[in-house]
Amino acid sequence: MIEIERKFLVTSEDYKKEANVKKRIVQGFLNSHPNRTVRVRIKADKGFLTVKGKSSANGTMRFEWEREIPLSEAESLLRLCEEGVISKVRYEVVCGAHTFEVDEFHGENEGLIVAEVELKNEDESFERPDWLGEEVTGQIKYYNSQLSKKPFNEWNE
Repeated sequence: MIEIERKFLVTSEDYKKEANVKKRIVQGFLNSHPNRTVRVRIKADKGFLTVKGKSSANGTMRFEWEREIPLSEAESLLRLCEEGVISKVRYEVVCGAHTFEVDEFHGENEGLIVAEVELKNEDESFERPDWLGEEVTGQIKYYNSQLSKKPFNEWNE
């Protein structure tokens, strides 16, 4: 129930050619506090409820609990979520022994593309695809819960 992952920006759309899975995701947050988030997600035609704890100091590890729930319940819970529902398409790309989940955001987060890789331990090495850019692990502004509050198109960088 401890999730270990690293997060990166994406430098090109080459991941689309390498993807073996593509799914539309809509998600909202019942609670988006950094110490604990409660997320409702619809991925393709399935519903999920997820609870995440506070991230470790370097942002690579945190508690995660997730359960599939009926689609109708996920749709009802989405209506109760805080403002700022996230819409994205997720591409899954196998690279060596790992699978990268590449999220292409839409709506108010249009233009942001982020890749995550889950690891068995913090020091685990992995193959880096050519399209993998700057690491943003632990940068809270890239957390979906924060993108729902301050979307990418509002950043002044």
